[in-house]
Amino acid sequence: MSHNTAAIDDSEKLSSKDIFEVIRRDGHEELERPNVSLFWSGVAAGLMISLSVLGEAIFRTYLPETDWRYLLENVGYSLGFLVVILGRMQLFTENTITTVLPVMHNPVWAMFRRLIVLWSIVLFANVIGAFVVATAFAYGSFIPAELLPAITELSEHATGFSTSEAFQRAIPAGILVAAIVWMLPEAEGFGFFIILTFTWLIAAGDFTHIVAGSVEMAFLMVQGMLPLDRAFLDFFLPVLFGNILGGTVIFALLAFGQVRRELPDAKDQK
Repeated sequence: MSHNTAAIDDSEKLSSKDIFEVIRRDGHEELERPNVSLFWSGVAAGLMISLSVLGEAIFRTYLPETDWRYLLENVGYSLGFLVVILGRMQLFTENTITTVLPVMHNPVWAMFRRLIVLWSIVLFANVIGAFVVATAFAYGSFIPAELLPAITELSEHATGFSTSEAFQRAIPAGILVAAIVWMLPEAEGFGFFIILTFTWLIAAGDFTHIVAGSVEMAFLMVQGMLPLDRAFLDFFLPVLFGNILGGTVIFALLAFGQVRRELPDAKDQK
């Protein structure tokens, strides 16, 4: 275990096993945080992820209508993720791998229970933050009025998929966010570009993300443009389950599977 610790501390050419251990330790720390800290961090993430919607709207509003505008405007989608991930705020889709790996490594009931509590708190807090900022966008003077049509267009598109399509498009988004978490320990100062590239891919690929999408969902709901049943059943639940399937069932399980037989026993680790 000592050579693993040295490799992790030095951040030098980490193996898959060492990357797993970095994320596992990080996840274990998150699982031990007080609930109130998780909640306020989650609210902050829900608020700041709105920069993704705002960034896209700014590009869409002010760029000329050309064939390449779509590719460039989706760079704006990365802004909220950059703030949230680099700012170490609690984003639900990050937790579909970060806090899952410690549970996979030590699958006891107490760990499962703590994971469910953390997921519930963070998701609830993310959605609260999303509704607060969406209400501010819709009824306040926090942003220029000329951005509102673009935000409306983006929101209607994001929430306009069929239930099946929303679910399927959420799977790649969950995988990509989990991949970002997996790559960051080896980023060596390039974390900004990893987050920028792969969250741009989420937007450019027209995939669905539960937290950023909740801002768009809330923006329409608070104005009476999206009924609660459609928002919950056609958007929120299928995207939530799709993100979990991509981040946890697919990526996290594959990540764990490739190192499972190389890991020390859970009782020997904290």
